[in-house]
Amino acid sequence: MSTTTTEATKTSPTNGEDKQSQNLRHQEVGHKSLLQSDDLYQYILETSVYPREPESMKELREVTAKHPWNIMTTSADEGQFLNMLIKLVNAKNTMEIGVYTGYSLLATALALPEDGKILAMDVNRENYELGLPIIEKAGVAHKIDFREGPALPVLDQLVADEKNHGTYDFIFVDADKDNYINYHKRLIDLVKVGGVIGYDNTLWNGSVVAPPDAPMRKYVRYYRDFVLELNKALAADPRIEICMLPVGDGITICRRIN
Repeated sequence: MSTTTTEATKTSPTNGEDKQSQNLRHQEVGHKSLLQSDDLYQYILETSVYPREPESMKELREVTAKHPWNIMTTSADEGQFLNMLIKLVNAKNTMEIGVYTGYSLLATALALPEDGKILAMDVNRENYELGLPIIEKAGVAHKIDFREGPALPVLDQLVADEKNHGTYDFIFVDADKDNYINYHKRLIDLVKVGGVIGYDNTLWNGSVVAPPDAPMRKYVRYYRDFVLELNKALAADPRIEICMLPVGDGITICRRIN
């Protein structure tokens, strides 16, 4: 999932950290913010995001921050972006591949109308259940159909029935990067013309422009080529219009046109 920091404490310099060491940390391939500086990202969070963040999303963000895999969560600014995007496209029938504790799922559920639906898939129910009490308290759990397990078999089943073709208004993918291409091959049939697919992590810690011998975290290096492959495929796909945004760890918005 997203590798952008969601906590204020994680984007501020530690006590005693001087400006030079902060700059060096920011230049590292794999740093959590794609902006020019940590201070600029913090400004966005404190000025635009946190004051408008629903209480339920704040609570889930803080719970997730204590989880050992919290780097996987969707960032608060990206959650805000997804919430607004769903409203702008008047989405009602949606899908999410990769749920983790459900921060982006909650952002989607809050944006949908009362009868809106989300087909949510993740291989780990335990993580989802960490955030489920908060989702239930927010009064939106009835919108979510959670399926535990790999997404591809579910997608194959959906694609096999032509009644499902073109029925999804919005789809968000924030899962295993080595399957993004496989997801796209199936999702393009399921999203409606004029509908939107969002692929997360398409700038992948900034590693997409790093030289091959640049120092990187192992997981960043492993998935880098898969992300590069996806970006090339999306840019060449005549069935969609695309816009790549430096929100969170990079998100590519695809609008199906035919």
